[in-house]
Amino acid sequence: MISTILAQAAAGGGSGILGQVFLFGSIILIMYFFMIRPQQKKQKESKKFIEEIKKGDAVVTIGGLHGKVASVDGDTVILELDRGLKVTVEKSAISLDFSKKSTSSK
Repeated sequence: MISTILAQAAAGGGSGILGQVFLFGSIILIMYFFMIRPQQKKQKESKKFIEEIKKGDAVVTIGGLHGKVASVDGDTVILELDRGLKVTVEKSAISLDFSKKSTSSK
């Protein structure tokens, strides 16, 4: 009985199943190229930016504070917001997107 059902499915609907597999595979491929890959690329850029922060760089934190890097110590950065006003923040709190916009507009 099962062999007859399989034979009928192969004879009648084999191309339909192949089409569905192709459609499903193409959807996954599109999702990869439009969603997953750009996100991974952005994460790599952000990680590289945070690792390369050095004294004198103008940066913006994710909270919106604009300042210059006074010093870098491990995972923390001391930002000089104004003459004599310094704030210690984590490197992960520095925004790549806003820092690029801030430096390109000047």
